[in-house]
Amino acid sequence: MKILLVYPSCPDTFWSFKHVLRFVAKRAAFPPLGLLTVAAMLPSDWELKLVDTNVEALDDRDIAWADWVLLSGMIVHKDSARSIARRCAALGRPVIAGGPLFTTGHWEFPEIAHFVLGEVENVIDELVADMRAGEVKRSYRAAAFPDVTRTPVPRWDLVDLRHYVTMPVQFSRGCPFDCEFCDIVAMYGRVPRTKNPGQVIAELDALRRAGWRDMVFIVDDNFIGNGKRVRELLRALVEWRGRTRPKMGFLTEASVNLADHDELLELMVRAGFKKVFVGLETPVTESLEECRKLQNSKRDLADSVRAIQSAGLEVMGGFIVGFDNDPLDIFGRQFEFIQRSGVVTAMVGLLTALPQTRLYERLAREGRMLAESVGDNTAAVLNFVPRLDRNHLFAGYRELMRSLYSPENYYRRVRAFLSNWRPRGPGTRLAWSDVRAFVRSLWTLGVSQRGRRAYWRLFWATLLVRPRKFRVAMELAIIGHHFRTVAERL
Repeated sequence: MKILLVYPSCPDTFWSFKHVLRFVAKRAAFPPLGLLTVAAMLPSDWELKLVDTNVEALDDRDIAWADWVLLSGMIVHKDSARSIARRCAALGRPVIAGGPLFTTGHWEFPEIAHFVLGEVENVIDELVADMRAGEVKRSYRAAAFPDVTRTPVPRWDLVDLRHYVTMPVQFSRGCPFDCEFCDIVAMYGRVPRTKNPGQVIAELDALRRAGWRDMVFIVDDNFIGNGKRVRELLRALVEWRGRTRPKMGFLTEASVNLADHDELLELMVRAGFKKVFVGLETPVTESLEECRKLQNSKRDLADSVRAIQSAGLEVMGGFIVGFDNDPLDIFGRQFEFIQRSGVVTAMVGLLTALPQTRLYERLAREGRMLAESVGDNTAAVLNFVPRLDRNHLFAGYRELMRSLYSPENYYRRVRAFLSNWRPRGPGTRLAWSDVRAFVRSLWTLGVSQRGRRAYWRLFWATLLVRPRKFRVAMELAIIGHHFRTVAERL
């Protein structure tokens, strides 16, 4: 049987990194981990082809070749996924769709006849049997969350690793917290399910054998959600690193209470972690309590950020404006907090009500829902009626983003981070793409664009005073070019 796996194209968003890809001569930030994992569950005698439309165009001949098209995506991929599904329908090729986009909104796709809703491991055998028999059902949904220790190593051979900036690996699914606006608990549960350390190391070894030597994103919803199991993994990674001497570095997502655990921070640094994304959300305690982000509400968030930075990790932060309890001066308070804490990569988004979240349900009960989410909370779009004046919220948000990513403020934030960050742990390799990106930045950031004086101040101050931190400073300067471009287009 011939199976075509297709991943939709990502629009120009905060996390697409489209405006820095040309610096490093890459085509996309990450490959589609979900499809690669599903591919590993399919029968070994089936012919498989994967097309990531962020990397290459989907040809009608690819669609015509296939007996079945497997389509996946997230909410942000909605328009591209619909276009792909319609092309398949026009060519008479059946589609089976799965992933977060379809799990939470499959009814929006009348052109697709078959869906896998939720995680696939517990239904894959039934699905394969029905595909063989030509009797595929309308939808498949497992009665329980799967045991992820059964999840196979992804089929890395189906993609060209050279086209991507970072490789994704998953350790756990689910999060112990229950933030009102987050859909993770609805999709994956509150009890984090983890792979065993041997599985994760097998995936990393597979990447290493395939030639990967750069950054790996551990794509967990909350990497430290199961403290006991994550310690086991980290100790295994430290041993693996000592034995194999890989050049890979790691980044991940975790809750802010990571700052409370010195042992975890030390193990992460020794294992090769360099960055962690933390949902900081807001400095307004009333808004944190409103959305039940209680793990953030009874602490000094700036102190927590500094604790993680000083341990040797860069903190990338998620922030939200538009909570019911946000004061009129929320934009100034967010700006001051982000600048003071040195969160260089600050993803500030408008609150959005995602399907199946408690926020969505509450707003629906209150008669405040207006539309479904577009999946990009940096788009100047609200899908509900806010408490703050709508025009005030849009105007304040645009000004906040443009202020945060203006060259002077951005480079000032880089310097604040560098002053608190202690570079520790194993080094990562300096690839030719890094050198090429640096050379290109000299012209783009240092000559042709506004903000060049601020760039050169960062350049010389870091090179002369903090030379060990120079490489990271230049990486952040280049990434800032993407964020600034996105902010200016809001």
